[in-house]
Amino acid sequence: MDPAYTITAFVTLFVVMDPIGLAPLFLALTRGMPPARSRQVARRALITAAALLTLFGLAGDSILHGIGISIPAFRIAGGVLLFLTALDMLFERRTERREGTAGAQEIHTADDPSVFPLATPLIAGPGALATMILLTSQGSGWGHFLLIEAVMLAVLAVAAALFWLAAPLGRALGRTGIMVVTRLLGMLLAALAIQFILDGLADTALFR
Repeated sequence: MDPAYTITAFVTLFVVMDPIGLAPLFLALTRGMPPARSRQVARRALITAAALLTLFGLAGDSILHGIGISIPAFRIAGGVLLFLTALDMLFERRTERREGTAGAQEIHTADDPSVFPLATPLIAGPGALATMILLTSQGSGWGHFLLIEAVMLAVLAVAAALFWLAAPLGRALGRTGIMVVTRLLGMLLAALAIQFILDGLADTALFR
């Protein structure tokens, strides 16, 4: 498998899941919990998110065919979705919405925020699920799927490390630092989204 494609897949999933942006939200949702309890919440959230992403990576293509949506059409739609996500990141709307989601659910999920809102929609949100379908559809065979699965697990491993380091990371970066990183990732995601759209257009009859 092309190493460049592996790097592209990793960067795409990393930018869409945004583990850096999730770290302070994890810290807010687990505020007041003992360290052992917050680690348990992190494990449950990451395992649940991995299961959801794997399911969509495996069955997403079949679901699309079942409802009559072609892969090129989904690539274009997924690229548009990713581009909108990139705009949200660039103009800080995504962070504000995530913080609103986290804040609204904090009281109701004080005992266990792992499945909602951490696992979904914060980690395995619509953009991440769509990206899994897009990436797995760009190749065939179990080798390609296992590669994408390994990339997804690597991104979740980074998220796990950041969750474990959420408190010192938040103090080190500060809100300004997190905003800068988020905007840089947003620019990168916008470029990748346009590439998804161009790939989808190239696969249509118009470009054959």
